[in-house]
Amino acid sequence: MNFTLPPEICALRDRTRRFIAEQVIPLEKDARQSSHGPNEALRRELIERGRAAGLLTPHASLEMGGLGLSHVAKAAIFEEAGYSWLGPTALNIHAPDEGNIHLMEEVGTHAQKERWLRPQVAGKTRSCFAMTEPSPGAGADPSMLMTHAVRDGDDYVINGLKWFITGADGADYAIIMARMEDGSATMFLTDMDRPGITLERNMDAMDACFTGGHGVLRFTDLRIPASDVLGEVGKGFRYAQVRLAPARLTHCMRWLGQARRAHDIALEYIRRRQAFGKPLAEHEGVGFMLADNDMDLHTARLHIWHTAWMLDQGEKCNFESSRAKVVCSEAEWRVVDRCVQMLGGQGVTAETAVMRIFTDMRAFRIYDGPSEVHRWSMARKLVHQADKAAAAGDQT
Repeated sequence: MNFTLPPEICALRDRTRRFIAEQVIPLEKDARQSSHGPNEALRRELIERGRAAGLLTPHASLEMGGLGLSHVAKAAIFEEAGYSWLGPTALNIHAPDEGNIHLMEEVGTHAQKERWLRPQVAGKTRSCFAMTEPSPGAGADPSMLMTHAVRDGDDYVINGLKWFITGADGADYAIIMARMEDGSATMFLTDMDRPGITLERNMDAMDACFTGGHGVLRFTDLRIPASDVLGEVGKGFRYAQVRLAPARLTHCMRWLGQARRAHDIALEYIRRRQAFGKPLAEHEGVGFMLADNDMDLHTARLHIWHTAWMLDQGEKCNFESSRAKVVCSEAEWRVVDRCVQMLGGQGVTAETAVMRIFTDMRAFRIYDGPSEVHRWSMARKLVHQADKAAAAGDQT
């Protein structure tokens, strides 16, 4: 296997690194942020800086105005963007927009792409993905979907309640997952200003890096024309996998950048800080944490690159993306947790960026599927593969 990146991707990675250091990190203390993420004015400034640097929406196709990056190239660029919690916004690769852009490119009609996707790739609009529901609705188990859609003439009428909808506040359009009368699921596109859509509230959350925060959305007799169905009726769960496998991996990429940032901060601190007559870095217990960080960062990167390479070969990677999501979310979390410990008092205050990274990252082990659900799914597939192998052996 060749792990060498092409020269043009190395150059783009280095340009992204400089951009984040010079244009994005200085805005991290900008007052235009709240517990629900950067506000629209800050988002637009970041977008304009990304555009001026020639780095905007690099994962989108050339036809749509992006750079047409492969999954492996995304792994390199997204990690650099993730070095700042504002970086993904500046490059227009933040969740949920990044995943929605990928889904729209794969499934949307030409008219839908021109109406919703092209402005989004240009950074002019934002979106949300409305699937998660309060109990007893869909969460880690999407089959529990309760929001329902009923055909009425040339329209579908949707009723239901969604929550943890990232970016809902201020989004221009939504992709809604709803159950059909036959029990299947369908995705619908809608402008967020249509009658029947209510943002009931924004939820207080540990993370504060997503523009628009996490909202509670209610749909009351929401009418959506049949022309605004995304893809085919009844194939919503299949399209969810088209979106989720790459989106899980891009989360891993971006958070790897944040973990590396925390590691760099802690490394610089323990090299300078003296205790018991020598720098902290020379104390064995601290040095072990540093070494463990390096191993976790490298392991996470290898999982990301391998799964990205498989996606570039046309594989679906449902199993591999689940594996990468568990490994990376837990490894990257361990890195940041150790950094807090190495920094001591500075790690639990806003004196460095590490406290912010710590609170933002904890949710990563939950969204896009908790680690336990991915482990359970992987175990089922492993047993199924073993059963198939045993059955094939019996027939020979």
